[in-house]
Amino acid sequence: MPASDRPQAPDSARALTLAACMAFVPVGIVTVLLGPMLPTLSARWSLNYSQAGALFTAQYVASTLAVAVSGALASRWGFRLPIKSGLVLTAAGVALLLAGPRLLGIISIAAYGAGLGLTVPAANLLVAEVNPERRSATLNLLNFCWSAGAVACPFLVAAAAKSHRVPLLLGAVAVFSLLVAIGIAVMPSWIKEPAAPKNQSGETKPAMNWRHGAVPALAALFFIYVGTENAIGGWVASYSKALGSMTAATAVITPAFFYSSLMLGRWLAPLLLRKIADVRLVQIGLVVACAGMAGLVLSHDLLGVGVSACLAGLGLSGVYPITISMLSHEFGSEASRVGSVMFTLSNLGGASLPWVVGVASNRFGTLKAGLAVPLIGGAAMILLFLREWKPASPERPA
Repeated sequence: MPASDRPQAPDSARALTLAACMAFVPVGIVTVLLGPMLPTLSARWSLNYSQAGALFTAQYVASTLAVAVSGALASRWGFRLPIKSGLVLTAAGVALLLAGPRLLGIISIAAYGAGLGLTVPAANLLVAEVNPERRSATLNLLNFCWSAGAVACPFLVAAAAKSHRVPLLLGAVAVFSLLVAIGIAVMPSWIKEPAAPKNQSGETKPAMNWRHGAVPALAALFFIYVGTENAIGGWVASYSKALGSMTAATAVITPAFFYSSLMLGRWLAPLLLRKIADVRLVQIGLVVACAGMAGLVLSHDLLGVGVSACLAGLGLSGVYPITISMLSHEFGSEASRVGSVMFTLSNLGGASLPWVVGVASNRFGTLKAGLAVPLIGGAAMILLFLREWKPASPERPA
């Protein structure tokens, strides 16, 4: 039996899964922080759509570089080192975001982006490795925790902005991240991670088979999905404000519609996966997501934005965790090596598509044109999920 398919000691598996879930709450807050903060930062730094879109690029280019480092650290020292290191770097970046001029702000965005790049792939792969019999379900739980942070973020920013305490909020998020990092660092020694795959003869590992049929499809999915999710979540507040039919305070919280439906979908997914095959669930979800994204482009008021964002989030909710599960299922013990490349591509998608939204919006003079970009991404993912995927083992109840 491959190493990644051996059940982990139950106590260690539960403790490691809990640690990853705790880490993903501040990670969720910080990942989407730029979206609700974007109207404020754009006004503070006098940014047009293209320049505002470049802030996402700064976050995700730094994250992309960190993903490669995360894979190397995880292979050599285990998954917990990149998780706790990433949380410390994230805390530093968030704490300094509004501490100085625009240049320092951009450096801070890049810093917390790098922290996320260290933490996210390591946590996802850790949970997949220690729960081989329930990968899709536990990964949906992990990403549910991410969604909880993401949903809270717009409300926290709106409340802090109303009371002029945004720096205090950023400081609190930084402290939260540090506390989780410390908690992971002091975990007792009996908690064991799955061993990184090693060649028993001491020889160099054979090269990965990059001609594996799933590689191009998974690469495209990781790139497009993260870019699509970030494009919607990152721009919906600015889009709502630009419509002119709602107050600035209301516009800031509109990303919560999207992220709350992501969270709801990830809560429901483990139940649905007992009845529906994972690929079929994603196919249905992507059709719903595309309907929501089309509705968003056609919206003119809060009701239209809210309903459309909820449909988009609900439809997209299962795509990412199930794609990670498919990566682990297709490649087994080599998933961490392949995952390093896939998570790098996901961050490139996160850097590219929100920036393309800004460029298209600048070009055509409206964010409606820019929001057609994630709609195209959703349609592309539907086509990718029509391929024949390796069937996954049935999910077992907890």
